[in-house]
Amino acid sequence: MSDRHAPSQQPYGTAYEQMLEKVRYEGAYPTRERADEAVRLVLAGLGRQLTGDERVDLASCLPLEAARVLTAQIPDPHPLTGWSFVKDLAARTGASLATTRWDTGSVFSAVVAYAGPDLITRILHQLPTGYALLFGRAELAQAA
Repeated sequence: MSDRHAPSQQPYGTAYEQMLEKVRYEGAYPTRERADEAVRLVLAGLGRQLTGDERVDLASCLPLEAARVLTAQIPDPHPLTGWSFVKDLAARTGASLATTRWDTGSVFSAVVAYAGPDLITRILHQLPTGYALLFGRAELAQAA
């Protein structure tokens, strides 16, 4: 049985489209395609940094397309600091550090909205220093 009146298939699910709109708004990107590029770049980079329960829990919070980008990456055995993360992404794309930092903050802003504060805190505890600012939080020094 075929339904000729079924809506046409969208390239992305509604949840991912909403994520792209949030990133587009936060990053002031001119097009959804530019927001999609930023999401894919940053989530692939984050997927190379996260391991364990935090990786699984974050993937379960994100829209399916975003979760696939995150989990398609093999985690690096030596995670990068926040600044090294930005430099690595810039080197992979040839973009400036300022543009890459902007992309990272725009995407992480959307990630925070999906993940919630508790999971972001767990993620920040797993990652090396320098990520808190990228996620829009103050970087707190650890007590000696």
